[in-house]
Amino acid sequence: MRVYELTQSGGIDGLRIVERPTPRPGPGQVLVRVHAASLNFRDLLIAKGRYRRGTPKDPLVPLSDGAGVIVEVGPGVRSRKAGDRVAGNFFQKWIDGPFDAGKAESALGGAIDGVLAEYVVFDEGAAVLVPPSLSLEEAATLPCAAVTAWVALFELGGLKTRESIVAMGTGGVSIFALQLAKAAGARVILTSSQDGKLERGKALGADDTINYRTVPAWGDRVRELTGGRGVDHILEVGGDRTLPESLRAVRDGGHICLVGLLGGAPADLVSAQKNPTGIRVDSVFVGSVRHFEAMNDAIEKGRIRPVVDRVFPFEQSREAYRFLERGDHFGKIVIVC
Repeated sequence: MRVYELTQSGGIDGLRIVERPTPRPGPGQVLVRVHAASLNFRDLLIAKGRYRRGTPKDPLVPLSDGAGVIVEVGPGVRSRKAGDRVAGNFFQKWIDGPFDAGKAESALGGAIDGVLAEYVVFDEGAAVLVPPSLSLEEAATLPCAAVTAWVALFELGGLKTRESIVAMGTGGVSIFALQLAKAAGARVILTSSQDGKLERGKALGADDTINYRTVPAWGDRVRELTGGRGVDHILEVGGDRTLPESLRAVRDGGHICLVGLLGGAPADLVSAQKNPTGIRVDSVFVGSVRHFEAMNDAIEKGRIRPVVDRVFPFEQSREAYRFLERGDHFGKIVIVC
């Protein structure tokens, strides 16, 4: 089978297609023919040697997010069968319960090989049935970005109908946050540096938009839009540079979930938790199979369709990485295998 390998010293240009034997599923495992994979900002950090959470495998089969069809099951498998459409959970060993170091060592496309391959083996319990309403290209966008948005808003944030959120930017996590929050009856304020992307966000249901390039003090603008109160929740994807604005934008006693570091460096959780207005600050690192399945139920009930900006063929995976690097995308970038 064809598979991509990434070496830690090679960067994006070091991505190369190699031939490997097609794996066979062992006890409690399933073999999946991968039909599509999707990129996350984490994948770009790993390729550039800037990932801060653990040391990736070297060489590594990259990407955590992929969906396909089970073609063979290993001994003892009972809950899955050939023909099932599945996506791999980001952490193969995190089925439910609290996160721990052992589960962290099962992260696809980092601690262990990922899904940018024609065939992959998943643990039976971490091969998540995908929503029947979605194509496999759409389903491939779910494991990291969508689950992260779900956990931040609902599992940690407890988002309720008629509450409000800020979705920062128009990458995968933020667009999923917009869609999931609107399906739950919440108000969404979307930020971006490009008016064209803000218009696309309005078409998806964003109630208000802010161009943070023309309105650098966007936290104050959020206050204005909410009558001086501030929003209930923010998914903080920018990192240390944007956290001060997020703290201004959230109401007293509201909720911030630290998700990313698009601005260059992560926000400091401990410092953020010491804010004087009782704002609750959490951090999120994707989620469990239980979280994934709960989110899938919400996607089906809310008739949510993931936003796929562009699809690249397997042979153009480097170009897909470069497109992500430029930051011109809206939603998700998919590679078909």
